[in-house]
Amino acid sequence: MTGYGGRRDQARRDAMTVEIGYALCSAAFAAALLFAAVAGPAFVFDLSGGVRSALVGTGATLAAALFTARVIGVLVRFRKDSQPSQPGRTNPDS
Repeated sequence: MTGYGGRRDQARRDAMTVEIGYALCSAAFAAALLFAAVAGPAFVFDLSGGVRSALVGTGATLAAALFTARVIGVLVRFRKDSQPSQPGRTNPDS
């Protein structure tokens, strides 16, 4: 992996690693906020067992769905952005 091609490959791997980290962290943060918003009242107010479990279950389900959608959305957007605008051209001035 010497020369220009090796450095570009390493840079792409590094960029993908950073993007995966960003996707996971931002998805975890968004999922935690959603879970707190939906299930929070179950812990703050004195609710019956059935209502409490319904809120916690709904919050967990929605948080898991949001986490998955956020990770996939960020990684798909990163993959689209990394494609060259003019395939086959290596120099932006050409």
